[in-house]
Amino acid sequence: MNYQIIAEGFVSERAIGTPTSLAAGSRCVETKGGELICTFVAQTAAGGNDFKPMIARSKDGGKTWSEARMLWPEIQDKFSIFGSVSAGPTGDLYFYGMRTPIAHPGEQAWSPATSGLKENDLVWTRSTDEGETWTPFSVIPMPIPGSAEAAGAMCITRGGHLVCCYAPCNTFDPALRVEKNQVICLTSRDQGRSWKHSAMLRFAGADSQGAESWVVELADGRLLGAGWHIQGDNAQTNKYAVSADGGATWGPTASTGILGQSTALAAMPDGRALFIYNQRKHGDVGVWLALVKPTETDFGIALNQRIWAAQIASRNDASADFKDWTSFAFGEPSVTPLADGTILATLWAQQPSGHGIRYVKLRIQ
Repeated sequence: MNYQIIAEGFVSERAIGTPTSLAAGSRCVETKGGELICTFVAQTAAGGNDFKPMIARSKDGGKTWSEARMLWPEIQDKFSIFGSVSAGPTGDLYFYGMRTPIAHPGEQAWSPATSGLKENDLVWTRSTDEGETWTPFSVIPMPIPGSAEAAGAMCITRGGHLVCCYAPCNTFDPALRVEKNQVICLTSRDQGRSWKHSAMLRFAGADSQGAESWVVELADGRLLGAGWHIQGDNAQTNKYAVSADGGATWGPTASTGILGQSTALAAMPDGRALFIYNQRKHGDVGVWLALVKPTETDFGIALNQRIWAAQIASRNDASADFKDWTSFAFGEPSVTPLADGTILATLWAQQPSGHGIRYVKLRIQ
């Protein structure tokens, strides 16, 4: 069993068409009508507070893509928005992520002094017309002090419940103590009117924190959560946990056995899941994809291969450690199983061979 690459290329190059623009955070869904929708964010510089969500479409299975356009141009001078698109069982699309106020052009969203993000909100919105229009943003109250790092998409269960997760992180305030050694799961059973929370992942060590975390519903109804465990400047083993009660409680945080970094998940119809991750430090550099069938104590890896090779891990001779994240040369992969049995993976890349949002289409042999 292995992965067969069918096609690869760019969803969008140079993001919004200027030489200085960067692209990040690509996520794809397949609509009820069979169209592929890819959202990502554009910004002028890594660490800046000017994320602009973009959307591109493909009507031919990913062979060609429309020119990307801004999702919310009317508010992009007021808020920096980073988020991910997902599809619910009814075909509605959801966009979930972080919204940060912009005080002035050119400001930073990241503070090296506190290793923190500018204070932000968790927000979500829904589209009933395949991403043409969206409801006003709704804010999800954060249950503990701090900013939020929310890379993963919202999960809409077959029962219609909303489930999402985020990693608490420091703010610009050096006096604020944030409980960072966990990833929080948020659940709503009333379409977002009220929310409950639980600790999806817990990490040992006061200097531990989570990042790039995702949650999906498996075919048997269990929730699977996974993320990047960071301790100091080191990339730790990716961790996961399973919930059998819709996210109210979680089993023990366990090791995936994989030494990756940024992660994403997708559920497969046969009960297995796809776990995609960056590899910048341990083994062949690039994006890897694992096929798994997890229990509470075993991630159940059946296949784990590199699907995209990077030329460089970081830019400007920077290290591949978390402390140099603003110099990473690729990242934030996501994966989407398609109705025809193929798999679409996307990522952002700043490589000698090209900049922008890349895609890889493949199948399992």
